[in-house]
Amino acid sequence: MSAAVDRMPVFPKSVQRILELTRDINCLPRDIVAVIEKDPIITIKLLKLINSAYYSLPNKITSIKQSVVHLGINTVKNLALSFSAIGMLPSQNGAGFDMQGYLMHSLVSANIARRIGEVCAAGEVDPTDCYIAGLLHDFGKVVFAQFMAEEFGRALAYSRDANLPLHKAEVATMGVDHTLVGAMLARRWQFPAELVDCIDGHHGPVFATPLAQCLYAADCLSEQLGYGAADNLGAEHDKPQWPERFGADVDALVSRLGSFDDIISEAEQYAKMGRE
Repeated sequence: MSAAVDRMPVFPKSVQRILELTRDINCLPRDIVAVIEKDPIITIKLLKLINSAYYSLPNKITSIKQSVVHLGINTVKNLALSFSAIGMLPSQNGAGFDMQGYLMHSLVSANIARRIGEVCAAGEVDPTDCYIAGLLHDFGKVVFAQFMAEEFGRALAYSRDANLPLHKAEVATMGVDHTLVGAMLARRWQFPAELVDCIDGHHGPVFATPLAQCLYAADCLSEQLGYGAADNLGAEHDKPQWPERFGADVDALVSRLGSFDDIISEAEQYAKMGRE
């Protein structure tokens, strides 16, 4: 299993540096801009998106510094993270895994997790950590699809045939699930321990930290909006306890968060631009 994780590319050093900087309270936006500008792939994709019809800005944006002025540093930072993660996805896989469905689930979950952190856990979580948790929580599936395609294909089939949550089907057929592999990868990428633990435990049974609670709620909401991974069959029979901080149920949280139209639209644009 560790061999498969080791075969995944490293997270770009530029993004690692961005995350380091954002955890420094004395960090200035220009420091982050300087790092992004040194990554030509992220720069090109970001400028292409901001100059697209999606934003419909009156004047052409030609630099990351200008992008920050128009979008804000947090949006630019999330774009850099998203494009880096998307860039590591294989164009096809032998497991029959729906990579486009996975991508939309991850991006929608990331955006929802960020909003939940801002609305329901302000001062307790870093919204960027919430975004990263949503973006990467299922990345272990990508490792399986790319480097253990035959075994993962059997797990997907077993999940469908037995109407069993995929992480349980993975353990039954492979002896390990995507949460553990995703955590191994996040640890290799030197993400903070709390984020690694959050990815490792995102199927419960309990969620001890506000970050883990935000991720779980975002995962549920993404599914409810129709962007749940298509391989999550049987999950409704295996739901951990709903965190009290979000109200009585998913619907109670939805009423606090407002419309998700912007979240879905943004995720669609990120997915489209990241894949081009």
